[in-house]
Amino acid sequence: MILFDWGTYNVLSKLGVAASLGMKLTEIPPRDLSRRRSDEYYESYREQARKAFTTVTAHAPYYNVVSTSKGIMESSWRGLIAGAERAVKAGAEIYNLHLGWRAFMDERDLENATAFLKKLTESLNEKAVVSVEVPYTPRMLGLWDEIRALRESVGEERVIVSVQLENAWMLETGAGDNGDFEEADRRADESFWWKILEKALELGGGFLSLRFSQVVAFVLGGRRVLKKRVPLGMGYPRLEPLARALARFLVEEVRGKRPEVRAHLIYTGPMETKYRDTVELFSTVMKETVKHLV
Repeated sequence: MILFDWGTYNVLSKLGVAASLGMKLTEIPPRDLSRRRSDEYYESYREQARKAFTTVTAHAPYYNVVSTSKGIMESSWRGLIAGAERAVKAGAEIYNLHLGWRAFMDERDLENATAFLKKLTESLNEKAVVSVEVPYTPRMLGLWDEIRALRESVGEERVIVSVQLENAWMLETGAGDNGDFEEADRRADESFWWKILEKALELGGGFLSLRFSQVVAFVLGGRRVLKKRVPLGMGYPRLEPLARALARFLVEEVRGKRPEVRAHLIYTGPMETKYRDTVELFSTVMKETVKHLV
């Protein structure tokens, strides 16, 4: 029994590279879903992926789900639903998306997001699960309680959480608003990560859906903190305490108590180093995992 599936995002032409490196998961990247490709492209992706990978996921285009402009919001919804239809053609069983920035800063944001997810899941017709990413600042939609409410409204079997781990780190420490990554990193010990993994498992609907890349901060307009993804080993948060917590959690809480849960870890760092970094991420976690298995 494989403890977790692992991999990164791949276009069709790179599936052979990922498979040769031993990856068991592939993710269809947003650019493959934001523009129309031929049906043959998506069908070829499906056929090639099923030969080598246990899990196929897809990342939705980066459109905000909510807008004060009805026309813009409807256009975003159409684009996200079209992306989901293409993802299913390519064999994805999980369609992951960011809800994006809040528009109204009141209950209308969550109400519109709920309406969209109902429409999206209806269009998918149970062909794929929708995973919603936790954001890195409360100014974005998708806080833990909001994802819990979305699952209750739309269906717990249709909507799950997807935890971009550095986002959760920024959110929980406040670094997504104050930009103090060094202080946030000092706080991120094993117990910190364990609590995040518990939340991920609780809202996972039978999945433990995890993503990771290291980041650095920069400030836009002197006020808004944004993140920039960097190669593994060149940013925050540190990998080592996360790897230790994840290894023990996978063995004790998933394998030991809930073996039916499907865990996967997706590397989401820069394209230039993603294959090297994906292997390094897997290797680091497994070096810690073996300590709990033998």
